[in-house]
Amino acid sequence: MNLEFYRPYFTKDYLMGPNSLRVLKELLDKNPKSLGADSLILDLGCGTGLTSFALCRETGAKVLANDLWISGEENAARFATWGVGDCVTPVHENADNLNFEKESFDAIVSIDSYHYFAGKEGYFQEKILPFLKSGGVALLGVPGIKEEYDEQTIELLFPWLGKEAYMFRSVRQWKKILGEDPDMVSVEVFELDCFEAAWQDWLVMDNQFAKGDAACWEQIIRLYTNFVGMIVRKK
Repeated sequence: MNLEFYRPYFTKDYLMGPNSLRVLKELLDKNPKSLGADSLILDLGCGTGLTSFALCRETGAKVLANDLWISGEENAARFATWGVGDCVTPVHENADNLNFEKESFDAIVSIDSYHYFAGKEGYFQEKILPFLKSGGVALLGVPGIKEEYDEQTIELLFPWLGKEAYMFRSVRQWKKILGEDPDMVSVEVFELDCFEAAWQDWLVMDNQFAKGDAACWEQIIRLYTNFVGMIVRKK
């Protein structure tokens, strides 16, 4: 995945936080499953659809781009402009009650959104795993907290995140939340390497949210947080 191709899209019109494409690239590079033109991918929490665009372009797969905050009509217009309207279909589904056939997807991808709705044990097994095909893979990237601070998360992050601070978990905590299942043949949870670069792409944005984050970067975000990657392969 050549990130230079996507550099024109690293703007306040498409980024909604630290650069989601850097997170996606690292997960795709570590992905044990080959995805191609005969694959179907669910991009869960796709935001403005930038990750869906990249998934289509990089793999040739058909992509369902799901988001609750951005309308399907708005994303459909972007996909058409980007030339992937025949490859990427916007959908509007609640992750807690996905309305798809079981075992539909070769991959379920969620970049910078999974922590909002899936931070409890058993969620993956009940809400995500059933929709993966046999041999399918889930690629999840979330903001997290460094291992040594996981017992102080709310205290350390509250000045920045307020009541959402509890959503940040360490690698160890996310591994426990994902848990185990006879159909989960492998579970990898690790700290992502793209943290600094992804954040720097966002902090330069002329955006009130980016400016708010920039004010907390040195004293909170950089010191205590990270990105956590999760790769789960189904039996």
